Amino acid sequence: MATAQNKASSTVKDFVFSWEGRDKTGKSVRGEMRASGATIVSATMRRQGILVTKVKKKSFATGKKVTEKDIALFTRQLATMMKAGVPLLQSFDIVGKGHSNPSVSKLILDIRGDVETGTSLSQAFRKFPLYFDPLFCNLVGAGEQAGILEDLLTRLAIYKEKTVAIKAKIKGALFYPVSIIAVAFVVTSVIMIWVVPAFKDVFKSFGADLPAPTLVVMGISEFFVKYWYLIFGVTFGGLYLFFQAWQRSLEVQRMMDRLLLKLPIFGEIIRKATIARWTRTLATMFAAGVPLVESLDSVGGAAGNAVYLDATLKIQTEVSSGTSLTIAMQNANVFPNMVTQMVSIGEESGSLDAMLGKVADFYEEEVDEAVASISSLMEPIIMVFLGVIIGALVIAMYLPIFKLGAVVG
Repeated sequence: MATAQNKASSTVKDFVFSWEGRDKTGKSVRGEMRASGATIVSATMRRQGILVTKVKKKSFATGKKVTEKDIALFTRQLATMMKAGVPLLQSFDIVGKGHSNPSVSKLILDIRGDVETGTSLSQAFRKFPLYFDPLFCNLVGAGEQAGILEDLLTRLAIYKEKTVAIKAKIKGALFYPVSIIAVAFVVTSVIMIWVVPAFKDVFKSFGADLPAPTLVVMGISEFFVKYWYLIFGVTFGGLYLFFQAWQRSLEVQRMMDRLLLKLPIFGEIIRKATIARWTRTLATMFAAGVPLVESLDSVGGAAGNAVYLDATLKIQTEVSSGTSLTIAMQNANVFPNMVTQMVSIGEESGSLDAMLGKVADFYEEEVDEAVASISSLMEPIIMVFLGVIIGALVIAMYLPIFKLGAVVG
């Protein structure tokens, strides 16, 4: 019977209420509380010696979605306040109420409500797996047990900030050429559908044979005009279906992860970024006192690439059977020699977390330099690419006019 009552009470939805009232001395006080109803708020505050005069349920405006950057900022703010000696619940209040995104504010206050009712911080985070992955929750739990939560939150903040930064650099490097290709496609389509047909009407009055390049362009234009809906439908529909399959299908994800690592120029950047995330995650977990085999559980998924996830599972199996981390990483055959040598030095000297951190720093710098170099090189290449496409179309359409001018002259 008691179990049934507990289950029933656990399904009751809580809300955030703001209240105003007077304490035993008659002083006006106000605050917020998470409860299932206004009567619960009044009763709870009455037991604390406060006569509640006004209770209002708080409504949260619909905001933007919660991003990794929001979580990184929240972690940094929470770590800073706890290091400054601000109590945990008060830290949540300050961070939650001061955020510009209502979605983040609601998330933070929901976590605060769970902590206020006696739930541990790590368990409160585990209720929101969409925003706090197992690595995050495990480190917070380790910090709570060891009494070093402030230090662990600081490490988590650094880890999150560096992860967000490196992902942003990769996206920035890939976005530029993709956006230019999209612009070139749109511009070419506009020329083929609207500009070339206008020239075609003019050329009919020439009464002379048209040059081969002009005939080719006019043929492509006729195809665009006749099947424009098919071209755009197949292009955009195919891209949509492809990205949906990439998100939902594990096999497609694995195929794309392998393909991305083999891309010219960009593949090497993605590999370095993946190694940076892998080593940074393992360094953070190991420094927090999490055993190596358990740390590897979170490392593979945090790397963000199926090739390195498979390699991590293989490494974990070998390490759990007594093989050193260095040998297991060499057997995986996905890490450069420099990485395995640094890990070997770290194992021998007992400073594995420091060495892994240095490897992560090195590869993050490598990614920064590579992205900067590609950005400077891509600009002239893209200009030439657009110039060749647009220039070839313009020349093809003006050749008959040049030919006519030569005959008249």
